[in-house]
Amino acid sequence: METNETLEARGPKKLVLYVAGETPKSLAAIKNLEKICSENLPGKYVIEVIDLKKSPHLAREHNIVAIPTLVRELPTPIRKIIGDLSNSEKVLVNLQVSENE
Repeated sequence: METNETLEARGPKKLVLYVAGETPKSLAAIKNLEKICSENLPGKYVIEVIDLKKSPHLAREHNIVAIPTLVRELPTPIRKIIGDLSNSEKVLVNLQVSENE
């Protein structure tokens, strides 16, 4: 019998990227994340981009201390990485996501 954790691990990865407007660093992070996901997790991810300039209260609610910050919400536990996500290997290792999951 499969547990919720097992089902959750096999489901789509929910990735939330917190940015602040359309700065070069924010735009680079979005582009890099889309590339990483399309190349390594085809069809196995959901990306949500949250602009903290439009919704600043979410920074406090979600404990975001720097931007851009990528949060893997599913599968649990939650994992975070800060930066423009230019090193795809580091992103995959730190967020513990791979095409083999």
